[in-house]
Amino acid sequence: DVQLQASGGGLVQTGGSLTLSCTVSGFTFDEYAIGWFRHTPGKEREGILCISAVDARTYSADSVEGRFTISTEAAKNTVYLQMNSLKPDDTAVYYCAATRSNPAGTVVRTTTAYDYWGQGTQVTVSS
Repeated sequence: DVQLQASGGGLVQTGGSLTLSCTVSGFTFDEYAIGWFRHTPGKEREGILCISAVDARTYSADSVEGRFTISTEAAKNTVYLQMNSLKPDDTAVYYCAATRSNPAGTVVRTTTAYDYWGQGTQVTVSS
């Protein structure tokens, strides 16, 4: 079974950093694309960073470009979301997700394309 479990959320001050982890099982990173998404009440779930299984190509949303990075550690079956220079607008529930869809030359980034989801982890950035 494909499973994902996100962890690492918490409360951080504006300008601070936080690293989220997503431990996966049932697949490898060269089979499934991985994405980090976030959701704030009243808004649609937003894909912020996604990585292709084919060539490790990444997609970064404008809202996090230059501040957040995604990385994988195959030996630990873990994908990370490193978040720097956090802002109050980054406050959200963060989710990791996986999909077998890996079209060549692109990175899957839409919520509906991801089939497997971990539980969310809350990140709160205080002003």
